[in-house]
This record gives sequence, C-alpha cells and structure tokens, in this order.
Amino acid sequence: MQGANLSAVTEFILIGFSTFPHLQLTFFLLFLLMYLFTLLGNLLIMATIWRERSLHTPMYLFLCALSTSEILYTFAVIPRMLADLLSTHHSIAFSACASQMFFSFTFGFTHSFLLTVMGYDRYVAICHPLRYNVLMSPGGCACLVVWSWAGGLVMGLVVTSAIFHLTFCGPNEIHHFACHVLPLLKLACGTDVHVVAKGVGLVCLSALLGCCLLILLSYAFIVAAILRIPSAEGRHKAFSTCVSHLTVVVVHYGFASIIYLKPKGPQSVEGDTLMGITYTVLTPFLSPIIFSLRNKELKNTMNKTFSKLYPETM
Repeated sequence: MQGANLSAVTEFILIGFSTFPHLQLTFFLLFLLMYLFTLLGNLLIMATIWRERSLHTPMYLFLCALSTSEILYTFAVIPRMLADLLSTHHSIAFSACASQMFFSFTFGFTHSFLLTVMGYDRYVAICHPLRYNVLMSPGGCACLVVWSWAGGLVMGLVVTSAIFHLTFCGPNEIHHFACHVLPLLKLACGTDVHVVAKGVGLVCLSALLGCCLLILLSYAFIVAAILRIPSAEGRHKAFSTCVSHLTVVVVHYGFASIIYLKPKGPQSVEGDTLMGITYTVLTPFLSPIIFSLRNKELKNTMNKTFSKLYPETM
C-alpha cells in the first residue's frame, strides 16, 4: 500500500488526437467553427424565446433549459480539447480531470433528463389538452427543470466520486481526448476496479435507458392520440409540434448508443476518438439546427426578428 501511494498518479496525458498528427490543425479549425456555431445557435434560441412573449410557454421554457445545459456541456469539454489540438503538452492535472468528468456528466445527464421532460410536455399537450394548463403550470414546469438539473448533479457526483476514489498507480496515458470513464478504468489498479466498473455502468445505463423508455412511452400514447384525430390536417398539426424534439432524441440516443452500447473487444484509439467526437461535438452542433429548422413557430419568430434587424437584406 505504501508503494502504491508513492507511485500514485498526479496527472494524466490525453493522447486522443496524438494518433492524427497531420490532421490536428484541420480538426482544430473544424471543431472551433462547430463549437462557435453551437454557442451562437443556442444563444440565439434563448434570446429569441426571451424577447418573444408568445414563446413564453412550457415547451420553450424547457428548450431554454436544454440550450443552457448544452452550452455548459460543450464548455466543459471542447475548449480543453481545442487547446490540446494546438499544444504538444497534453497533460491534465488529477483534480482538473475529475472536474471535467463531473461537469460533463452533470450537464450531459441533465440534457437527457430535460429531453424526457420535453417528451412528457408533448404527451400532456396532445393527450390531455384540457388539463395542460393545470399539469404544466409555471410552478410545475419550474419543478421539472429543477429536478432535471438536480438529477444531473447527482449523476455527476456519483460517477466522478466512484471513479476518482480508485487508485491510479500505473501508466497515466488516457486513450481519449477527454477524461472519459472507460479509459480511466483501464488505468486504475486494485481489487475493486471491476466492481466500480459494473456499478458505474449499471447506474449510467439505467438512467439513460430509463429516460429513453419514458420518452418511447410518451410517444406511444402521442401516436395513439394522433391516430384518433379525424382530419389529416389535425393529425399533421399535432405531430408537427413533436418533430423537432423527436429528431433531437433520435440523434442524442443514437450517438450515445454507439458509444456506450458498442460490443466489447479491442478498440483502436482512432476509433474511440472519432466515436467520442460524434457525441461531444456533432450532437450539440446539430441540436440548435434541428430546433431552428424543424420548429415552425421558433423558425418564423427568428425570421421576423432578422427581418426587423436587417430589413434591406430580407
């Protein structure tokens, strides 16, 4: 035990992009543009909802909270990743690694919980329209948002404390561009590593699959209710309010399943890095595009705003 303490790891080396030495500048420019677009897109959505009183409804309150969680999630990972792409020194302190994992898991799971809440909102709006104002009152909506953030905070604390209570006494090279769970578990030593790995995996999968099942259940009731609408126009109008949310859910859980449900076996650093990029950079990049283009009311409001600001170009 004394020897383990003397050789304990105090910093890690992130080697995710070291396998692409000739593409690092290209990756930097590409990811920087995508990150800036993600920030601007989410800030534009939040500003549009804030200034337009007709959008002060539960659905857009949840969308504002979702945009906030997305901005914070990307801020926890991408700036550090961009700095590493321009640097030859890829070390990260033990405490900084723990902080990055905590914030990325907190905001990542908050995002999942908010998507679930938005699915419930669509269920109430379509299946129980007469009770919508009661079930989705301002106080009720605020509680749902607070509980989503609280759930994300708990998940971040549980996962981070479980991983960083392990002993790291061997190599310190993380085969990833961020402090991710699986690469860190490979560096841990001790008899309890397998127990922690199974426990963390069970908690994360239970939370993600639970959210996914609740969303699927909501949409099962929504589809059943829409099919009972007699007119084609009414069915189209009802379903159009769900398209943007459903598309983001498919993208979010599609990329998440590729990463977390991939079959066990030998994985290359290049493959793990590229798969991690899809969830860390690509999914947040696509989300504001989907909501801006597929949500008709939000899209029309943005167009009106731009036409007032730049009338000569519209």
